[in-house]
Amino acid sequence: MIIGHGGNKVAAASKLGCRPEDIVDMSSNINPLGMVPGLMEHLGQRLEQVMSLPEVDAGEAIASMAHLLDIDPSRMLMGTGTTQFIYTVCPALQPERVLVVGPTYADYSSACTMHQVEQKYFLAGSEDGFRLDCQQLAIQAREYDVVFLCNSNNPTGQCVPHDDLVQLCRSLPDTTFVIDESYLPFAPKQYARSMTASGLENVVVLWSISKIFGIPGLRAGFLVAEQPVLERFRAFMQPWSANSLAQEAAVFLGAHKKETLEFIEQSADFVRLQVDVFQSSLEDLPLQIYPTLTPYMLIGLPENLRAESLCEAMLQERLLIRNCSNFYGLNDQYVRIALKNSDINEKAAQQLRNVMIRYREEG
Repeated sequence: MIIGHGGNKVAAASKLGCRPEDIVDMSSNINPLGMVPGLMEHLGQRLEQVMSLPEVDAGEAIASMAHLLDIDPSRMLMGTGTTQFIYTVCPALQPERVLVVGPTYADYSSACTMHQVEQKYFLAGSEDGFRLDCQQLAIQAREYDVVFLCNSNNPTGQCVPHDDLVQLCRSLPDTTFVIDESYLPFAPKQYARSMTASGLENVVVLWSISKIFGIPGLRAGFLVAEQPVLERFRAFMQPWSANSLAQEAAVFLGAHKKETLEFIEQSADFVRLQVDVFQSSLEDLPLQIYPTLTPYMLIGLPENLRAESLCEAMLQERLLIRNCSNFYGLNDQYVRIALKNSDINEKAAQQLRNVMIRYREEG
């Protein structure tokens, strides 16, 4: 298991000698609007279900989520978060060589290492704002059996346009693309077109309800693929991979499709507003704030300011942000900040400004 995920409030609180709830977690990329209205109450009324075994294959939950996404439920599996499927890619698909498109979430590489599968990175660069060059990727990906691609990407916030992604996957039918769409619902409509309906047999989509619906602790994720590939993953599914409350959440979301889709749209609009305000408030500072289509943003730091120092200064104000030095392709001059409500974001922007003022004075 990798060390260095965001969201470790317990360790941060222990360091400060305070309670975890005293810390605002801006290191974990969760919807700043929280949960879908009514979902918490629904789950509270279903707590007694933890006294019985859940549906063994999560059939009702899958049918409900398929209804939400307008796809055939026979093309979907439900597991303990998308993480379960990330770590199943290698045993299910048996690749000899894997290409990870980065800088990105470290579990893709970690999953390959666990199964002793050779992996290489195709890295987008800071000079291009970490935008992906699909033509160059297509050239390199020809040599690989599987490509991991996070879209929208974590931590860069970049999103590959849907048509470009379809063309890329279609051009390499012998390469399987595992596309993680955990953050795609946060993107504006013109970008937020899922690959779940692509119909391409070499596409595997990971779809999470953790981030957009604010329920990461339930550990609920889905895999969508055409039948030949889906069956290869099904062979590695354990019984009861999704717990009772996770299944109940999926059922609720699909049963309230109109409200759920409206919540996704509201979340994307809210994110756009908060990102614009946050970036504008810092535009005069010597920080490289990269464009993002997500509720988090990657920030490049000036020379001689290290991520560890900035994270420590922010934590003194009870604000936990993400040190990005353990992302392959980045270094200790990058941090990621996940936005919350306007008051918290304003506090974070002011603390960043205070740190940069001290940096200038000491520089």
